[in-house]
Amino acid sequence: MPAAYLFEYAVIRFVPRVEREEFMNIGVIVFCKRPAFLRARVQTDMSKLLAFDPALDIEVLQVQLRSFEKVCTGAGEGGPIGAMDHASRFRWLTATRSTIVQTSKVHAGFSDDLEKTVNDLFQQLVL
Repeated sequence: MPAAYLFEYAVIRFVPRVEREEFMNIGVIVFCKRPAFLRARVQTDMSKLLAFDPALDIEVLQVQLRSFEKVCTGAGEGGPIGAMDHASRFRWLTATRSTIVQTSKVHAGFSDDLEKTVNDLFQQLVL
């Protein structure tokens, strides 16, 4: 029987006007210390996002999401944060912030298949 890994996750949210605290779930981020695992999955249905916020600057949102993904993957373009270890990147990505891309509080669980867990959480919490 495969080992069950302790993982943490958060929901990635689109928050068009932070002062209203309204949001739409657009992705998930999953972290596991051992094995070193950090994945984000995001889907942006532009018609839904524009219905939620007709004044949305799509380019600004896409830039923020690309930056989020670069830090998550540890890409060289992720800057100094992207060069940190998995745990530090996850903590930075899930820190409280006041921008149009935010995350929920962090939750924990156990998984024997982390890639499947990313997909399952995405199905349950975003789609």
